[in-house]
Amino acid sequence: MIKIKVEKEGINYKKISILGHAMYDDMGKDIVCSAVSSIVITTVNGILSLSNDSLKYMIGKKGMTIDVISKDRTTQILIRNMINLLKELKSKYGEFIEIK
Repeated sequence: MIKIKVEKEGINYKKISILGHAMYDDMGKDIVCSAVSSIVITTVNGILSLSNDSLKYMIGKKGMTIDVISKDRTTQILIRNMINLLKELKSKYGEFIEIK
C-alpha cells in the first residue's frame, strides 16, 4: 500500500510524505505506482521550474518526502492540485492508497 501523509500549517501545505508500494501488480507493471509517481514528479518539476526555492525533496528506497518551503499562491495551488489528483486516484484504487 502507498501511504501518503499530508501536513499543513494553517491553510498552507508544509510537508508531504509518500511511502511504500501499491502492490497492484509486480514492480515495473504497477499502474497505481506509476500514476502516483507521474502525478508527484510532474508537480515537483513544475514547481521547481518556476522557482528552485519553493520546495525541497528527498527520494529514498522507500519513497519520497517533499518539504514545501514557499507559501506563495502558485506553489500552494499546484500542491493542492497534486493532492486532489491523488485523492481521485484513491477513489478508484482505494485498497492500494492511503491518504492522511
